[in-house]
Amino acid sequence: MVQATNGQTPVFRTFQRRNMQDIPGFDTLTEHQQLVTDVVSRVLPFKTNNYVCEQLIDWSNIPDDPIFQLTFPQEGMIDPEHFATIADMVRADLPAKEIDEAARNIQRSLNPHPSGQVQMNVPHVDGEPMPGMQHKYDETVLFFPAQGQTCHAYCTYCFRWPQFVKLDDLKFATKEGGNLVRYLRAHPEATDVLFTGGDPMIMRTDVLRRYIEPLLEPEFERITIRIGTKAGAYWPHRFIDDKDADDTLRLFDDIVSAGNHLAIMGHYSHPVELATEASEKAVRNILNTGAVIRCQAPLIRHVNDDSKIWADMIRRQVKLGCIPYYMFVERDTGAKRYFELPLERALEVYNGAFRDVSGLGRTMRGPSMSATPGKVQVLDIMQVNGEKVFALRMLQGRNAEWTNRIFFAAYDPAAVWWDDLKPAPFDDGFFFDPELNEMQLAAVTGATRQPISVDIVRKESASA
Repeated sequence: MVQATNGQTPVFRTFQRRNMQDIPGFDTLTEHQQLVTDVVSRVLPFKTNNYVCEQLIDWSNIPDDPIFQLTFPQEGMIDPEHFATIADMVRADLPAKEIDEAARNIQRSLNPHPSGQVQMNVPHVDGEPMPGMQHKYDETVLFFPAQGQTCHAYCTYCFRWPQFVKLDDLKFATKEGGNLVRYLRAHPEATDVLFTGGDPMIMRTDVLRRYIEPLLEPEFERITIRIGTKAGAYWPHRFIDDKDADDTLRLFDDIVSAGNHLAIMGHYSHPVELATEASEKAVRNILNTGAVIRCQAPLIRHVNDDSKIWADMIRRQVKLGCIPYYMFVERDTGAKRYFELPLERALEVYNGAFRDVSGLGRTMRGPSMSATPGKVQVLDIMQVNGEKVFALRMLQGRNAEWTNRIFFAAYDPAAVWWDDLKPAPFDDGFFFDPELNEMQLAAVTGATRQPISVDIVRKESASA
């Protein structure tokens, strides 16, 4: 096993609104930009760190620098009237409690849990809800360890932003690793467990090990372990010379040695995140344990909405031994209005990048929408029966029988998300509509697979 330690351990420092004046480079911002950071961070989560600020952001290119856009609040991320409301309260130096109350009202208007996450994804066993878990697709169970519901830095586009603000009734989290084991025993169709958040790699290794080790028993030899993380981009020292980096790599090695497949789902949004010496070293250390790294990111306006950026990023991933995996469409939550692109433009960016890389980079699928029915890929814009339509493919569906089905939606140049699409004029509806409607009704009426209620999530989160 590779030893991570390499010289003096760096000091990890985080910055949020409370200490934003200490951010390296913050004094280069205009007074208005500093106000924007203050105002927007009262509604959407804001957290960065010294590595991001010192190694990734070009402070001579503010506000256009992509990593600055990716990690620092921008005025357009909330509605102008909402921004004005909070800004006026901040300028008037009103009590924090009053500002927080106004911010909560705004947060709840931002579609905090899209695509049926609360209503349809949280599973039950024998009528008992499993808080801190989601099971949307047969093969993959998502697990949200309570200690991993933060990150080394927050992405401004994050669709799980409710995990990081004080909306405990909307937070997925659990400390009950035993529930995961119990659930997997009851669901042999599940072959993958995705540890997610937040970022599980924010946890100490001994805590992460307690969740993972039970899955290394022979009865779970079918289980592939996935860890969703941005640590390789925002704090690569986690895998190099952090205080328990060696323990982390030893855990990865133990997972592989036990016969389980380990996939690190690396969130890399821009090639600069893969261009530092530390990020490259982190990738090598992870791969040397026998794990694989699969790279994914959303297509984000102001950050990576250019096919050349994606092609550069894909080539860097392949060169380092990573597997390009997904290009996602920005979800309909949080600051979506600032980041979203028309689906037609998303397809242009994807196709442009696809053309410019070798076959080794063409493993990336997209643009893909993680929507209520499933993962829907935009394949093409074409003429069918004399009608201009989007050609779509169901990469994964709530019903596995839907998987890989190709279907059509009416062309709409303004469409940015699944909910903007309508069936093609020559179809009565999408092929899955009747069954999806039954699933949604079952979730409301309390049928067998009814998900957990928000009230129950609140009780679990309070005890976590």
